[in-house]
Order: sequence, then structure tokens, then C-alpha cells
Amino acid sequence: MKLIQRIGYYLGGFSIGLVILAFFLNGKKTSCSYGPEARVLKNINSKKIGYSQNFSTLLTNNEIDSTDIINILQKGDINFSESNPRQEPCGVYLIEGIHNDDEVTLTIENCDSTATLINLKIFK
Repeated sequence: MKLIQRIGYYLGGFSIGLVILAFFLNGKKTSCSYGPEARVLKNINSKKIGYSQNFSTLLTNNEIDSTDIINILQKGDINFSESNPRQEPCGVYLIEGIHNDDEVTLTIENCDSTATLINLKIFK
């Protein structure tokens, strides 16, 4: 069997496998969160999210609401250089996102069972 035929059979089988996987995984809540940022965001979003007293007053004073905060927590970027993930008992993460063309920075304390939003900064 020639090399070009082997490559053709391989690519044919590979493409059939991809179609079968797409068929079985379509509509399922599967995710490929292998990177450190994706794992931390998934961990935070799987917990009950609470607000500190300071954060609640910041939330009422700014033009951002809880749905925007959830959107930033799902699609934001974690600034690991400013975060302190090894802090005891709960790690502190800085999550950056965009809201209405403004840069938003959330400080969140990630504990075992809850995640608490501590601070909010909006840079215009």
C-alpha cells in the first residue's frame, strides 16, 4: 500500500470519528477546560457566589449589575501576576473583563464552598 493511500485512509477515518464525536457531544454540557485560567473560572462559576459588604455598596453606586458580573466571571481573563492563589484559607484572584467599552477588574476570594466578590474597579 502506498503512502498516499495510507494518509487517505487515516484522514477518512479521522474525519468520520470527528463527525461521530460531534454527533454524540452535541447538546451536552461538555467542556475542555485544561488550561489554568479555564479551570479557575470553571471552579469559581460552579460555586455559590456571594458579595462582601463593601462590594454591595460598590454595586449600587456603579452602572454594572449582577448579570454583567456573571458574564465577566464566565468570559473574563485572570491576571495571575496580581492574584494570590495560594493564600490561606482562600485564594484571591483578579479577573479582568470588558463592560460597555470600559475595563472592569473584579477581585474574588475563592474558598472551598463559596466564592466571594470583594472589590470592583471600572476603568473608563
